Amino acid sequence: MSLQVQGLHAGYGRLEVLHGVDLEVGTGELVAVIGANGAGKTTLLRALSGLLKVRDGTVLVNGTDVTGKGPEKLAASGLAHVPENRLVFPTLTVADNLLLGAYTRRRRPSAERDADRERALALFPRLADRLGQAAGTLSGGEQQMLAVARGLMARPTVLMLDEPSVGLAPRLVGEIFTALGVLRDDGLTLVLIEQNARAALAIADRGYVMDRGRVVFTGVPSELLGDARVQATYLGGDFSPAGGAGDGEPRPAGGSVAMEGG
Repeated sequence: MSLQVQGLHAGYGRLEVLHGVDLEVGTGELVAVIGANGAGKTTLLRALSGLLKVRDGTVLVNGTDVTGKGPEKLAASGLAHVPENRLVFPTLTVADNLLLGAYTRRRRPSAERDADRERALALFPRLADRLGQAAGTLSGGEQQMLAVARGLMARPTVLMLDEPSVGLAPRLVGEIFTALGVLRDDGLTLVLIEQNARAALAIADRGYVMDRGRVVFTGVPSELLGDARVQATYLGGDFSPAGGAGDGEPRPAGGSVAMEGG
């Protein structure tokens, strides 16, 4: 198991946002976390990557307890976080942004970093023609590609992405999600936070549904997409108590948390 989260509590000041979140991601698995705005999805990634203090609970990366570690130590342990809104270094070139992504591996031979850069550029070929260009002059889609490529430069075992499709044209969303599928097929473990729930579940192996800081359902995509409650609350479907689920019923997290209607 690449990532295990047990009973995670976190928040801001006196406000607790996450209330005992449990989540597991197997090696080479792509797991999507979906939910409405304010569900706690971004807070979850911030807590996992050390940007937000964990108040209670346990985080294991590749079997090692990393609870409470800072961002640099977590990155060195194999956990990479691509935050929302891209957040590239706008005045630096594409090449320099990629180099900064390999900061935790700066003592490794330069040949390794060069090989990692070539792999990232093979995944996003349009960046190869823009290595000397300031990142802030790239299109939104290209900046998102650069953000993902920069995360890959750390050579993570677990890559977490927060809302990579926000503000992008459908064609570019398709390119990025195709790349994520390639990474999964190559054995990288991915956690995808995504407002576009249908797009996320289309490439995911499993999904978690969050509501008000808790995981309320988990299941394979066909189960979540086929469940009337998930459709009504998160996918824009019409909720009908008699509609039932699809081929399988998604499991209430912990066996006791009920889905709240929207």
